[in-house]
Amino acid sequence: MAFNAIKDDEWQSDVKKSVTIKRLLTYLTNYKKQIVGVLFIMAYCVTVSLINPLFIESAIDDYITPKDFKGLAMLIGIALAVNIIWILLVKLRMKIMAKVTNNAVKTIREELFTHLQTLDFKFFDSRPTGKILSRVMSDVNALKDVLSNLVITLIPDAILLVSIVVVMLLKDWRLALFAMAGLPILMVSLLSLENLCHKNWKNVRKKSSNVSAFVHEEIAGIRIVKSYSAEEETLETFDELLDEHKKSFLKAVRINDLYNPFIEIGWAVSSFAMYFASIKLIGIDNLSIGTLIAFGSYIGLFWQPISSLGDLYNHLISNIAAAERVFEVLDTEPEVGDAEGVTELPPIKGAVEFKDVTFAYEDNVKVLKDVSFSIKPGETIALVGPTGAGKTTIVNLISRFYDVQEGTVLIDGHDIKKVTVESLRHQMGIMTQDNFLFSGTIRENIRYGKLDATDEEIIAAAKTVNAHDFIMKLEKGYDTELAERGSGLSVGQRQLIAFARTILSDPAILILDEATSSIDTRNELMVQAGIAAILKGRTSFVIAHRLSTIRKADRIFVVDDGRIQEEGNHKELMEKHGIYYKLSTAQAV
Repeated sequence: MAFNAIKDDEWQSDVKKSVTIKRLLTYLTNYKKQIVGVLFIMAYCVTVSLINPLFIESAIDDYITPKDFKGLAMLIGIALAVNIIWILLVKLRMKIMAKVTNNAVKTIREELFTHLQTLDFKFFDSRPTGKILSRVMSDVNALKDVLSNLVITLIPDAILLVSIVVVMLLKDWRLALFAMAGLPILMVSLLSLENLCHKNWKNVRKKSSNVSAFVHEEIAGIRIVKSYSAEEETLETFDELLDEHKKSFLKAVRINDLYNPFIEIGWAVSSFAMYFASIKLIGIDNLSIGTLIAFGSYIGLFWQPISSLGDLYNHLISNIAAAERVFEVLDTEPEVGDAEGVTELPPIKGAVEFKDVTFAYEDNVKVLKDVSFSIKPGETIALVGPTGAGKTTIVNLISRFYDVQEGTVLIDGHDIKKVTVESLRHQMGIMTQDNFLFSGTIRENIRYGKLDATDEEIIAAAKTVNAHDFIMKLEKGYDTELAERGSGLSVGQRQLIAFARTILSDPAILILDEATSSIDTRNELMVQAGIAAILKGRTSFVIAHRLSTIRKADRIFVVDDGRIQEEGNHKELMEKHGIYYKLSTAQAV
């Protein structure tokens, strides 16, 4: 199985966490009014947190000690009203931030999906679909909590922390210093564990991605798994991936959990230092009971946001890796794209020319070597040759799914690198052996070739490829719902629908890459008869291993070892007794 490829394929770069967090926050700029409202709510909440210990101090020193119970009742009423408002505002804050963060995450996911569609085939060739899916779904989902916590936890807790320090210093700077005696312990723990924690959570994300990629691959290939009775081996591999994910997660959690003991120790040290100082150094007689209790409350308030910030930090460390993974995809530039100064490709006639084209999918492994040819508009060109000879590569370069390393590809005299990709592919129709059918109706799948097509045009396209009759025999005809990849239809039926989709687009250049290989002989004859009129006057490239399907081509290119070894029509090539002759006679046996 492709287990090692799934495990090893991860592309991650090291970026400063502060840069990632700053970039994340930019997605909140569209919600400035809501954020400002949340900040006002948090300012009120911070103020309430600061004055609650003062309520206690005043209650003890100003009302309980002098036995002013009327004043005490009034003070309790005020404190109760203030805190009820605080509770209501906290709920409002959570509601606002939930809406803001969900919208921000939606924006990120849309931006990521849009960007993925701009990336070229080379990006997808080297990455399992499951890993890409993991970044679009689970990694983006992880950003919701990060965005929310950055606003509703980081900002108010940081403000509260600074405010408490100021209040304690103003009330008694000596006790304030002792109340912060445990901070060095916290700082040591943060510095010691930060990088280790971040590294392990990145590893967790990688292992999670491995699981997603494996599940996607196995479900997509479930027929193969069942055909070879490989369920047990598949389960063993899946268990191994799950075990790796579990181990990486538990390791990351164990390291994360080291923060809390340091916080608890720092809190205890600060409390002990404050009470020790108040009794032994300052003297209990020099402090009111209310002040001492207030300082005890402030110590709790001081370490509570620190503990909260510690939890937030742990959360950020665990999820910032997800943000990095998302941004890595967003920062990936397509190798095939529109350069500056490109123009729209005008309506074409279909002339195609290769000038000394050399191409390699991987460095130093040339698939095409100095290939040159010229195609007139309306010609039908057949490409034959052994597997891996470079036939599909030629049509991929015409479609500009990849860019040539050397040489030039011209269409109607236009260098295809100097025109927009959209205007090029809009005038091309591509039909492959494994055409994908989407979930939806047959009508919707055919209309994908021309989104504004009428029902009459859709039916005409289906009739052209002889798909109309079998479609009408289905219970709902063109409104028959297809499952993913068109399961429920035969391979030949799926191919005919895909062919109708291609024909509907009315391309100037038509590419058929093993397009009839999945259709039985009877249906193939029907399709060939149906598309004869479509090919007439339209430049077309036909790749087929069954040589019987390309005998009527205007010219046949025999491709081998990255070069065009022979060229001519069927009769001319048979008379040469060369490579084509051997291929043809071998199939005739």
